[in-house]
Amino acid sequence: MTLDHGDPGDAPSIPLPTAPLANEARPSAAEEARTIAAATNTGTLASLTADGAPWASFITYGLLDGAPVLSVSQLAEHGRNLAADPRASIAIVTPDIPADPLAGTRITLAGVVEQPVGAEAEAARAAHLAAIPAAKYYIDYSDFTLWILRVQRVRWVGGYGRMDSASAQEYLNAQPDPIVPHAAPGIAHLNADHADALLAMAQHLGGFPDATAASCERADRYGLELRVETPRGVARTRVGYAEPLSEIGELRSATVELTRRARAAG
Repeated sequence: MTLDHGDPGDAPSIPLPTAPLANEARPSAAEEARTIAAATNTGTLASLTADGAPWASFITYGLLDGAPVLSVSQLAEHGRNLAADPRASIAIVTPDIPADPLAGTRITLAGVVEQPVGAEAEAARAAHLAAIPAAKYYIDYSDFTLWILRVQRVRWVGGYGRMDSASAQEYLNAQPDPIVPHAAPGIAHLNADHADALLAMAQHLGGFPDATAASCERADRYGLELRVETPRGVARTRVGYAEPLSEIGELRSATVELTRRARAAG
């Protein structure tokens, strides 16, 4: 995973941990990509015009085992583009865009489109309708075509200096994170009522013994991402659970265990 853009020149540097992280387990790029793809149903499609020029279009999609399913009219330029040249990519942006959009998470899925047939066509139609119920009014029109993007390349960007690639197989084998879509209430509770526990985690598990304050920015199946304030500046770190979580009901006990470990280490 790329973690550095290089010499920042006169820009402020990000303080690094001064102690080992107890457990910085985090989702893979493939897991991150599957989570983002499942979090929304819209994206930007890049197709190729007849003269080979790039053409970007807003599209909706469903997911069939991670593969985007499009329902596109031949009246649309991108519909004609796909029919003539199957090469395509889709850029998908996390729905919870931060104040600085470039600090947000996004992915690009690239490959070729194919029209599904037989049982796969039925499954693809159902997947698109599950994501886009309004498509029932047009999906069976004669000028609309179902396309599946056969993913060949995946790129995940998690904000400034955080990016990685995944193979198609890694992406298709991964599963969306079960915690991220439901974690907002738990994160708000941690920040409102347990700032002291988060500070202890940052100091004793997250590698920042000089931390003066900490807040939780994200919870996923592997751990918490913390924003850490230190005399050296603001940094981010991770504290991992003892075991990955399988459902949101496990988040409370996992954070209680992190607090216990952090206080015991102090």
